[in-house]
Amino acid sequence: MKATNIINTRAPLSENAFAEIVVWEVPKRVPGSSHDFKYSLAYVVNNVCVLRLDNEAGKGDHLHYGNTESAYHFVSTNALLNDFYSYVTRWNDENGNA
Repeated sequence: MKATNIINTRAPLSENAFAEIVVWEVPKRVPGSSHDFKYSLAYVVNNVCVLRLDNEAGKGDHLHYGNTESAYHFVSTNALLNDFYSYVTRWNDENGNA
């Protein structure tokens, strides 16, 4: 099986912010993750990535929120998207963005 691109989109969320979402189903798990997906979801405000959910090799599933990095518990791609947009809402509420 080859890697299959599930989502690859860049969506404007306001005049100065956008979300970039890339999700792949992969034939071999990314080291550090326990599922068959490789993903990167980023929220960019004023050309700065202020939050990101990803699972780079060796680190596994994690969240970058401002200057903080913490573990993320991956459940499903639907939950991943819902969680991402919840973090976006939280960021905007805390920082007066978008």
